[in-house]
Amino acid sequence: MSDYQQRVTDSFNERKRLIRLRRRKENLRFWQEFGIIPRWLIILVIVLFLAAQAIAFLVNMSAPQRGDQIFPPELRDNPALASLALAGIVTAASLCMAVMIFMIAYVNRDASRRGMSAALWTILVLILLPAWGFIGFVIYFLMREPLPYPCPQCGNTVGARFNFCPNCKCNLHPSCPQCKREIAESDKFCPYCGNDLKSALNAAEIPAQGTA
Repeated sequence: MSDYQQRVTDSFNERKRLIRLRRRKENLRFWQEFGIIPRWLIILVIVLFLAAQAIAFLVNMSAPQRGDQIFPPELRDNPALASLALAGIVTAASLCMAVMIFMIAYVNRDASRRGMSAALWTILVLILLPAWGFIGFVIYFLMREPLPYPCPQCGNTVGARFNFCPNCKCNLHPSCPQCKREIAESDKFCPYCGNDLKSALNAAEIPAQGTA
């Protein structure tokens, strides 16, 4: 295997490890994630929506006076029904725009808290949005780094790519001593080979205490 193929394989394995770590460590809820969107942006979107509804209503009511026609005659002769239809159209368009705005803001804030380049990912999403739609968001959600999490031993915040805690030297990615596959810190038995991890840990601690 060439060096390039080895680097590609290592990169792919690292990406799979980060995805597994993200699934194991993160328990995200919709409203908690929605809460990272700036409040001022949410208020601005609501204000713009109300303004669009008001403008649409005024345009619809003044159209007959100007001799314009917004809807077919069936609706034009019924101002209330025409206003309701126009409000539905404005609401549907506003909903699509709001979803895009909120998702762009979410990518910006989420990338920042994950230690990624917020500006770079926001620009990438904006560039891909006109031609490719939501593909930029899909790429981001697949490639984003896991959130920093507390060290299981000392509680110090550690990054997803750390192998050891810089504060207490805790092994953040322990492996089974028998099958060498990655395990969780709370596992009592290896989920792959059934090895008793507690016994293996005690056996490793006894020689360490003897040398001390």
